[in-house]
Amino acid sequence: MKLNKELLKGSTGTMILTLLGRRNMYGYELIKELEKSSGGMFSLKEGTLYPILHGMEAERWVEAYWEEAQGRQRKYYRITEAGKRRLQEKTAEWKQFRDAVDLVLGEGKA
Repeated sequence: MKLNKELLKGSTGTMILTLLGRRNMYGYELIKELEKSSGGMFSLKEGTLYPILHGMEAERWVEAYWEEAQGRQRKYYRITEAGKRRLQEKTAEWKQFRDAVDLVLGEGKA
């Protein structure tokens, strides 16, 4: 089943911060890890990912650095302390939202 892209919009940043909270990654690696971690449900294009990462850099939630890997320079991203705080906030917000939707759908506990 294909998901409506509008559902993905509000949670993409949180998922990216979550992945970077696990380990530092370069862009293409983030795309592949998101796809793998979601069982193939979420697949981002580079044209979607990089504007999100650049916005996160501007907010100081992530920072980029260059590192040589397999003989070539790659731009890696890591979560910052501010990014970790933002992730905590967004995760709590997501859980509250998910619980409320589950209640409406009859899936949650009242």
